[in-house]
Amino acid sequence: MSQKPNYTKSTAGLIAAAMILSAGLVTTTLKGQIAGGTLDPGDVDKYVLPLVKPPAMPKSPGSNKNKDKYRIAVRQFSQRIISPPHPETTVWSYGSVDYPGTVVEGGTFNYPAFTIEATADKKVQVQWINDLVDDDGDFLPHLLPIDQTLHWANPPGGMAGRDRRGLDPTPYEGPVPLVTHVHGAHTTEDSDGYAEAWYLPAARNIPAGYAETGTFFDYFNKKYGHKWKAGGATFNYPNDQPATTLWYHDHALGMTRANVYAGPAGFYLIRGGAYDTELLYVAPGVDDDPLGEYTEIPIAIQDRSFNEDGSLFYPDNRAFFEGLDPSQLQIPFIPDEACDGLSSDVSPIWNPEFFGNMMVVNGFTWPYLEVEQRRYRFRFLNGCNSRFLVLKMTTKPRKNNKRFNKPEEAFWQIGAEQGFLPAPAELDYLLMAPAERADVIVDFSDFKAGEVVYLVNDGPDAPFGGISLEDLSAWESTGQVMAFVVKEATSPDTTTPPEELDSLPLPGPLGPPDVTRALSLNEEESASVRVSEDDSGNIVADCESGEVFGPTSALLGTYDPLTGVTSPLLWLDPITENPALGATETWEIYNFTEDAHPIHIHLIKFEVLNREDGTGIQYGPEPWETGFKDTVIAYPGEITRVNMMFDLPGFYVWHCHIVEHEDNEMMRPYHVGPIPPDAPAQ
Repeated sequence: MSQKPNYTKSTAGLIAAAMILSAGLVTTTLKGQIAGGTLDPGDVDKYVLPLVKPPAMPKSPGSNKNKDKYRIAVRQFSQRIISPPHPETTVWSYGSVDYPGTVVEGGTFNYPAFTIEATADKKVQVQWINDLVDDDGDFLPHLLPIDQTLHWANPPGGMAGRDRRGLDPTPYEGPVPLVTHVHGAHTTEDSDGYAEAWYLPAARNIPAGYAETGTFFDYFNKKYGHKWKAGGATFNYPNDQPATTLWYHDHALGMTRANVYAGPAGFYLIRGGAYDTELLYVAPGVDDDPLGEYTEIPIAIQDRSFNEDGSLFYPDNRAFFEGLDPSQLQIPFIPDEACDGLSSDVSPIWNPEFFGNMMVVNGFTWPYLEVEQRRYRFRFLNGCNSRFLVLKMTTKPRKNNKRFNKPEEAFWQIGAEQGFLPAPAELDYLLMAPAERADVIVDFSDFKAGEVVYLVNDGPDAPFGGISLEDLSAWESTGQVMAFVVKEATSPDTTTPPEELDSLPLPGPLGPPDVTRALSLNEEESASVRVSEDDSGNIVADCESGEVFGPTSALLGTYDPLTGVTSPLLWLDPITENPALGATETWEIYNFTEDAHPIHIHLIKFEVLNREDGTGIQYGPEPWETGFKDTVIAYPGEITRVNMMFDLPGFYVWHCHIVEHEDNEMMRPYHVGPIPPDAPAQ
């Protein structure tokens, strides 16, 4: 959602950075320019922490040749994220309860979480546990502010009011609902991480009257004869899909943005099977550990802001989005008589987007990685809440916001979200929306030993509408991501050069669609609040002559191309997408908003067919979109067409993966096959 410029105050001007050479790296001192937190990015040194390579999550007892088992919990702990001398940060993340303790203590709890290593066509069973309790067994409140006026999990609403919009404008302080979604997994409805299948921790002090489980937790429990109890659920993943890069994260209704921002996320890699190749994994003479130095490194990129005490910062009021001090936003939750007594439809805490002022990679601010003069395989994930990334490799990062970075080394992208591309794509940059993955090869062999190559970002510190020189990220902070320090090769590189990988294994294309659906992306503005600016610069209620007060939510919906009628829909509205089991469908996604949205569809893999601009001109998928995907960028004013086949029955969702949008109505349920008459209403 675009901010309203007439109500946005400019932030502090940029201050030139002082560059300090240290051990071949450029550590940067700078001044912050993106609002958020109390810790200035200029006080955080870059490139002093080594990149963490997430280890494999250890399997739990009971694993065998037919099935891998895990018992994985979410817990709260402290971990270094910001470079010294700043304090550690309290975070949440996943870890194995069979190998307890944080990484520092020799355990597995870490942010980001350890990688689940799966084998194609071999089942994985995970008992997901909500362990957000203290040492006494009492629940831990959320680290971040939760808006109870959204349509959310709403445990204090009790059994009758759960999974509904609340009325309390104050931040939620109760036990935290969780449900894990393996993003991109092909699995049954009960193991997908449905947003209403959440559960509270098995704490001893759950307040009386609270709902301890979500509506669909109970429905799936009964339908499938599970023995789930509050505190956890066991999900199954058949891994009957091509080798690829998936990831897992929380998906609780109406609070995914805060839960994921607090830390719980990790890679889930599928290997082997008919659609994998050993050419990319093992170099002769090198340990064949799939997460070894010479084979591949998962890289999760996120943006975060912090307070001086090291704690995570996330805004606790709507004034943040407007670029105002909270005292300037003088809109009462219930407007006065000038507004005809209408209740405000502006949620007081929820912010339409959030852009942190520091880049965090695999859990560290601006880390570095030593690389040899050879080829590396990186599995990139854009794990940001709202930020689109435009990544480049250069030895000379830009020193202003007046020009783009000049790429000096290509990315050879070999795969996307749902497997390999037909052939490697040579790219000067990687455009990645939130939740997109890029499987790439980078060749450092032409760089001199001692040279430093920087991964930089030319994406905006704002909603994305396209790559633009006017919307570059701040060059001193969010314009930089991490550094690679090149050293001499210790052995010959015998891996296959990407330009010689003429073809890669991937399934054949889907057939023609049985059904074509026209869907819409919509933005809702306030229907009850009009505002103006008073003499002191405050935004005040002014329902007679004021302007509409900004976006209140984003919605998915349907569209009729013949009549031009758009029908925005809420999460609770009846299901409109009901594919037949086994059907192939093309979805035409019409974007009527001002910004691009990453659209993710659960259960399936899809083909990007084409896009159509506002003049009716169609153009094909980008080179990096020619394989199967599960997340696609829908540009403003355009139609995005994707083709997919629905082969498992049940309830699933599709949504925008700007998680602030997802949490406030930009998510819709869909059902494959006939909807059971005993299914709960949304």
